[in-house]
Parts: sequence; C-alpha cells; structure tokens
Amino acid sequence: MFRFPRIEEPGFIAIAVLGLCFATGLPASGAGQAETTGAAAPKAGEAKPGEPTDTKARKTFASAMDWEKHRDYGAALDDFRKANKQDGGHCGECLRRAYTLAVRVGAYKDAVEIAREFLPLSQSDEEKAIGHFLLARSLQVQGINDKKEKCIEESGEEFKAALELNPKLARAHFHLGESLARLHQDDAARTQFQAFLDQDRKNPNLHERAERYLEHIELARARMAPPFAVTTLDGQRISMDSLAGKVVLIDFWATWCGPCREALPHIRKIAKKFDGQPFVVLSISLDSDEGKWKEFVEKNEMTWLQYRDGGFNGRISNQFGVKAIPATFTIDADGVLEDQHVGDAEIEGKLKKLIARAAEAESRKEAQPAPGNAPDGAN
Repeated sequence: MFRFPRIEEPGFIAIAVLGLCFATGLPASGAGQAETTGAAAPKAGEAKPGEPTDTKARKTFASAMDWEKHRDYGAALDDFRKANKQDGGHCGECLRRAYTLAVRVGAYKDAVEIAREFLPLSQSDEEKAIGHFLLARSLQVQGINDKKEKCIEESGEEFKAALELNPKLARAHFHLGESLARLHQDDAARTQFQAFLDQDRKNPNLHERAERYLEHIELARARMAPPFAVTTLDGQRISMDSLAGKVVLIDFWATWCGPCREALPHIRKIAKKFDGQPFVVLSISLDSDEGKWKEFVEKNEMTWLQYRDGGFNGRISNQFGVKAIPATFTIDADGVLEDQHVGDAEIEGKLKKLIARAAEAESRKEAQPAPGNAPDGAN
C-alpha cells in the first residue's frame, strides 16, 4: 500500500519546527535552561528542567523513555502524554517528546492536541508564536492527509496568529501561502509566498519551491515531493525543484539490503533505457559506511546520480517517510509524487508515459515564441 511521505518538516515538521523550539528556548525544550540561568546542574535522580516533578509522573516518564529507546514509539507517545497529565499539565519535556513522536509516527491528530497543550506553557510573544506555528502546521498536515477543509481553514488562522506575535517568523508566510492556495485564495497565497521570499534567509531549499508556487499556484495544492538539496557522489548539487521538467525516480537502498541488490539490474536497465530523455534516477543509500558504499557503487557501475543518506534517520529518508527498503518513488515533471514502487514490474510502462508527457510539454514550451517576438508571418 502506498504511503505518501510526510508533509514537509525534514520529516519536515519533525526537524524544522522542533528546531524552532530549541532555537527560541520554548519551555518545552527544557534542555539548556540551567546553563542560561546559571543554576547548578541537577543532581543524580533529580528532575532536569522541564521534566516532571510528580513521583508518579516521573515513573511514567521513565517508562516512556524506555519505550522510545526500544523504538516502540506508540507506547512512548502514550506514556509521555500520560506523564504530562500526572504532572498537572506543565511538563514541557513530556510535551516536546510526545510531539516529536506524534510526527514521527504520522499521528497528526495527536500532534494537534499536543500543540494545543504547548500554548499555555508559552510566556513571551516569541514563544507563543512558536506554539501557534506548531499548532498551525499540525492542523495543516492533518487537513491535507484527512481531506478536512476545516483543519486547513483553522491552520490559516493559527499561522496568522503566529505572524502577529512574531512578524519575523518567515516560514509561517510560506505555509500560510499553502493553506490559502488549498482554500483557492490564490492572490492571497501569492502574497504570502512573496513575503516569504522577501524575508527568509534560512531556508534556501524552500525558495525554489516558493518561486514555483508563484508561477504555478496550482502546484501549491498538489501532493508535491518534499523540497531537498543534495551534493551527489560526483560533486553535483541538485535540488528537487531544480529537476523541474524531468521525471525523477528516487530509489532508497543499501549495500546490506538483499532485495536492493536483487533490484539493482532493473534500476540499471531503467537508467540506461531512458538515458538522454527528460528523466533522472537518483539512488539514495542508507549505508552508514561511506567506504563500502563508494566501493559498491564503483564495482557495480552505478553511473547515475548517487547520494548517501546514512540510515533510516537520514534527512532525505525522513522527508520521504522511508521505513523499509527498497523504496522507490516516481515524481512527475512538475514535482508531483505519482507513486511508490516496491518490486513493481510495471514501473517501466508508467515511467514511459510520464516521460512522454514531459517531453511533449517541453516541445510545446520550445515552440512558443519568445516574449516580445511575433510569430512568423504576423504583422
């Protein structure tokens, strides 16, 4: 069964949004408070800043930490939320960890509820803005995934609330633009994308995406591949949006994966068959050993684009929600996710149709007269 990758935030919301929490010192982070206040570090057995202080809550918190250590994220999520309730609803670290896990497992309804619990812990306008941003982004993802327009509408109001409290929160402009586009408020959406481009200096990968949305607002309503940029093994810097106009096949694999090695001849065949056409293959390795990866690529003449993400917790793997390999994604010439293939024998036929469509679109574009030039014979 196909699972679309998580909506932005590398899982996109998991890293970028939580990065905002840490950067602003939202009470939910807990970590680092002793350093900034000059307070002594807690003694062994004492609660760290942000952790629960209630005895029962501390036991539940420890249980959640153990569940998380053993990768039972659902149980860990439940226990972190339980610990927060046992602690009177003011355990910032419980909420931070619960929110992270909710996003990791794709439980966006839970993420929305947890984000609502963040807000009462916020003190400064900057912290409150982050709380509204977290809530807005979670609502947006839930609305998109569950096709709930009401959630999209509420996300827009929360993004606006975040910007009123902190006008410098440029990322909120980008996501507000997405919500407005999905509500078919296209002019307002374009205004937000332009505001993001004018203000943002921290998210270069999103600039290409925002520029594309400005030109083709309908793409802001599509299920787009996550925006990312990598430097491949041969030194090329590519981004998802720089490949516009080409069909992209992204193959997640590893040298230690038997089924991946078995699929390699098929990937090689596809790369060779469509060489010279508007088509790109990008293999993303989950190998942790760089030397073994490079040796394998060279030995097996993998001459198409290669990148090593380092594991299932790698940046690109998280963005695409990869939980098992081989995992192969097809992206059309507009950057829209078409499908995920695991051992799909019909992939070549699907690629052929997409590539033909991309070539036809490129031909039409080339046939159009340059701006300011009249067609031949026109006077």
